[in-house]
Amino acid sequence: MEHHKRIAVAPSNSPEWVRAAVLAGGGEVAEPAEASAVVWTAAREPQGLADLLRENAHIEWVQVPFAGIENFVPVIDDSRTWTCGKGVYAEPVAEHVLALALAGMRNIAQYARETSWSGPVGRNLLNANVTIVGGGGITESLIRLLTPFGCSITVVRRTVEHIEGADTVVGTENLVDALVGADLVVLALSLTPETEGLLGRPEFEVMESHAWIVNVARGAHIVTDDLVWALQNNIIGGAALDVTNPEPLPTDHPLWKLSNCIITPHVGNTPEMAVPLLSERITQNVSRYLADEQLIGLVDVRNGY
Repeated sequence: MEHHKRIAVAPSNSPEWVRAAVLAGGGEVAEPAEASAVVWTAAREPQGLADLLRENAHIEWVQVPFAGIENFVPVIDDSRTWTCGKGVYAEPVAEHVLALALAGMRNIAQYARETSWSGPVGRNLLNANVTIVGGGGITESLIRLLTPFGCSITVVRRTVEHIEGADTVVGTENLVDALVGADLVVLALSLTPETEGLLGRPEFEVMESHAWIVNVARGAHIVTDDLVWALQNNIIGGAALDVTNPEPLPTDHPLWKLSNCIITPHVGNTPEMAVPLLSERITQNVSRYLADEQLIGLVDVRNGY
């Protein structure tokens, strides 16, 4: 059956804007059996994608929606090209980091919970020492947003290479050294077996007692029970979490009751923000695919992100 350079959109209940994005890139939407590529929109249904690919082994390119691909790791193979939303949501998520950092460091979240006038609390983000774990698009956007604050920025990443605006870039083996002296620690990295449980009791113990953690990556990067201990005992200043482990966080979880913990329900990138951004990525990649150009957001199959 002829399926050259046609794009399938799946599952069948995918929103209409996805099909519009494919068409805007010059693509022709077809059923999987007649397509050579698929834009998969169900981020939490990896089995559905696995079934589709098993029935349509001729599919040569798969686009998945989110930057994080941990749900799809069992499905991803090296026999076809895979792309994800890597970098698509960097701007809104970096903005959310900035909001959470200021809310925590300047005590805004706690002031908002008060029912009477209270005393002065807070530390500057201005001229602060900031450690960012992860070297992708969120980090690049965040560094730009932090420029007016005059921060000293250290980036921790798997591959040590220059990042514009960072004062220092170190490898993951130097994580502990990068935590010492940091006023703010931001987690903005992919979840892999190597990065699960990255921050636990040993790491909290070397951090400054006033330091805030902002996590916009994945909840499993942090050992949750250890974080509760660190917050309850004022080992660190606080934590602002857009992601948690488990997620959603149960209503009776102790993190909800801690005054030095801010929780947002994984809204660093809302659907209203995401649609135009992912739409543009799909359009760009379809156009590139049809022109035999390199696609954007290529998945590193070997490393799982």
